[in-house]
Order: sequence, then structure tokens, then C-alpha cells
Amino acid sequence: MLRVLQIVRLSSRCSSSFVSRMRFLNGLKQNDDVCSAALQDAHMFLFHRLSPLLQRNHQGTFRTAELRASDVQSLLENLGSDRTLLQEAVLIGCTEQNQAQFCLDIGGLDQAAVEELCGGTFVDLKKSFFLLSGAEAPLVAKAQALLRWHQTSGFCSATGQPTHRNQAGSQRTCSSSGIIYYPKMSPVVIVLVSDGERCLLGRQATFPRGLYSALAGFCDMGETLEETLSREVAEEVGLEVQSFSFSSSQHWPFPQSSFMMACHASVSPAYSQLCVDHSELEDARWFSQQEVLSALQTPPHRGGGAPPPSGSPQNTPSLIDSSQSGSRTPDPEPVENQSDLV
Repeated sequence: MLRVLQIVRLSSRCSSSFVSRMRFLNGLKQNDDVCSAALQDAHMFLFHRLSPLLQRNHQGTFRTAELRASDVQSLLENLGSDRTLLQEAVLIGCTEQNQAQFCLDIGGLDQAAVEELCGGTFVDLKKSFFLLSGAEAPLVAKAQALLRWHQTSGFCSATGQPTHRNQAGSQRTCSSSGIIYYPKMSPVVIVLVSDGERCLLGRQATFPRGLYSALAGFCDMGETLEETLSREVAEEVGLEVQSFSFSSSQHWPFPQSSFMMACHASVSPAYSQLCVDHSELEDARWFSQQEVLSALQTPPHRGGGAPPPSGSPQNTPSLIDSSQSGSRTPDPEPVENQSDLV
């Protein structure tokens, strides 16, 4: 009876909408003809020199300008551009109904003319994170990362010869050697350190005044997650980590597409004296629970108003929230919460 139940569960999973979407997307990546056909009826996200096109709705909020492929073709014709530009669109996902979603950068066209015809505005990616809903921001971040990768990967690093993409834009192949290149992310560890009573936050000189964040750093070649975490804490603040736990992860498109892995780490209260490396950080300090709670209740500074109070930890709220509650598996942190971490 148990074996029957297991089979039923597996069958249910294999027919789920998620599995269906993943297999649909994988098929588009593997078959150029199928992908090209899907592109003709796809949802399109436009970018101009890596800035996404947003539209304001009647409620005054913003959303991505999601156009149909036919709309983009008409736009290209109206502006005197080659319709084949549509073929440079990159696959980024699909809807619940298995309708393909593509992004396209039209940086060669007049920005003002496109905005007028589409009734939208091209907005810098970091600024757009503060305007979009949680569901749209990661999709826009993924789109920009893929577009940037294609713009900077036109030649093979081994032969110097041009590379050519597949229709989905999921890979590029050297025209001479046949070497296949795939989009890459740089692994980054971001860690909230605690001595049992307080949490440790730091800031770089480039941060807005008063803003502190959890410590973060890129993984060196050959390092494990725990090795990177321990090294970064030792380098930046002179502390030795006793234990750590993984919290959550997310893609982060800055500076050149990073894979953020969020962790909690503990140090001994008896050895919590900081020795800050000022070539790495402008400042680092311990924050009490009350200071953290007070800062979390203060709206984050997003430009155009007074900066946050001096010394207030305005970043990594999901890590801090989970630390206060005792949880180690919070929901993945929204993109906008890490705008100044890397």
C-alpha cells in the first residue's frame, strides 16, 4: 500500500504545472525551431541600454510594460528598424499558461520615441526595484543579466573568434572551436554575525549616510561556502566564526550577476572585540536587539528625503527578522532589500 501511495505522489508531481512549465522551457532551449515559433506569440519585456521599460497604471503604481511580439514588430517598423531585431530576444521564462516570455534590448533606437509609442518610461534597474512588485523584480533582474551577458560575450576567450547564440539565448558557441559558453553567476556569501545578544553590521564608504548591512564577500576559487564565510568575517572584522547555518539565496544582478547565499554565523561573546580592516569597511559595529527593531520600523531611505538615522541598520531585514524569531529558513529576501550590499 505504501508503494502505491509513493507512485501516486510521484505521478502527481510529474503532471504538476511547475513540472510542465520547466519542461516547456527546457524544450525551447533545446530546439531552435520550436523556440522561434514560440517567440512569434510571446510576451516581450523591452530594455533600452539595459534599463527596463515600465508603465504607470491608474493607481499610480508601476509595472513592467509587457508587450506581445506583434506589438514589438509594429514598433520596429514604425521606427524604421529591421524586423529581424526581434530574433535577438532572449528567453527568460513562461507564464502559468506556458506562454513564453522574452526580453529584448533596443538600445539602438531613439529612447524618447519608444517611450512615447509604448506609453512608458525606461528606468534604471536599481530604481525600478523600488517601483515593481516582488514577483516582477526578479524577472527583470534575470532579463538584464542575460542581456548584459550576451552583450559582453560576443567572442571566444580561447580563440578570439565570434560566438553565436542559440535561439533561446541560453548558450553561445564558438564558431571556430565549438566551445559552448553558458551564462554565469559569481557566488557571494552574505552573513549576519551574532554573539548571542547582538548582531554585527558594517558599512562601506560608498553606502548612503547611516546605512549598515550584513557582511558580504565573493567566494574565492576552490572555496566552500563555510570557508568563504569564515575568511570574510576574519578579514573584515577580525573575528573567528564558531558555527553557521544557511538561510536563503537569490540572484543579484550587480555588479556583474551574483548568486547571493545568505547565512547566519555565531561567534563567542568572550571574543567579540572588533578589529575592523578599514581598507575593506569604513565602519562595523554591534547592534542590540532594540536598535535593530527600531531600525526595522523606520522606512528605508530611497532618495528624495531625509537619510536614515545615523548608525541605523537599514539592510538585510529578512536575515535580521529570522535572527530575532529564531528561524533559520525565512522566505527568500526580496531583491530591493539588498540594493547596496555588493
